Amino acid sequence: MKIMDIPTFGPMFRFSDANVYYALYLLSDGTRMGRKALAEASGVGEGSMRRILEKFREWNFVDIKQTGISITKAGLAFLDQIPIRLVDVDIAGSVMGSYQQGVIVYGVASKIGNGMKQRDAGVRSGAVGCTTILMVDGHLIIPPDWDMDEKTPEIAAKIRKDIEMTQDDVIIVGDAESKIIAIEAAINAAFDLI
Repeated sequence: MKIMDIPTFGPMFRFSDANVYYALYLLSDGTRMGRKALAEASGVGEGSMRRILEKFREWNFVDIKQTGISITKAGLAFLDQIPIRLVDVDIAGSVMGSYQQGVIVYGVASKIGNGMKQRDAGVRSGAVGCTTILMVDGHLIIPPDWDMDEKTPEIAAKIRKDIEMTQDDVIIVGDAESKIIAIEAAINAAFDLI
C-alpha cells in the first residue's frame, strides 16, 4: 500500500508510509499533539513531520491550531478504510528483539506463503525480524506449519483472548531493539499485503 509519494527532487525526507500511517494513528484516539511530540512519537524528524502534516492538511486529515494537531473526521475515515490495526502481542521467547509490536491485517491469509516476505519487509525496516501468525482451520499457525495451539498453547490462548481474529486474518509481529522500529517493521510488512 502506498499512502504518500516522496518527492524525487528537493530536500531529502526520511520517512516511510508506515511513519505516515502511525502519525495519523497516534492522533486517532482524539489526542491533540504538538508537531515535535508527534514527530518523536512516530519516529521521524521535524522536517519530515512538516512534510507529512502539509499533506495531511491538504487532504483535510488534520486540524492544526496553536493548541496542537488533531485528527478530522476525514482522517478517521481514511484510517478506517485501511484493513489493519495495531495490537499488543506478547510472543516473548519466540523472538529476538527487546520490543514487539503486532499488526492485525484483515482478510489476507491467502496471500501468505512461508512468511519470509513479511520477515524480509521487517528486516528492511531495521527490525531483527517479523513473525507472521495466521488462522488456518481454527488453529494459529506460524508458516509454513508451526501449530501454536499444539506447540505453544499458552501463547496461542493469550493471542485468542487478547485479539479477535477470524479465519482469513493475519498478525504480523515486528521485533526490534526499539519500539518505533518494531512498529514501523510490522506496519511496513502489513502494507506489503494490502
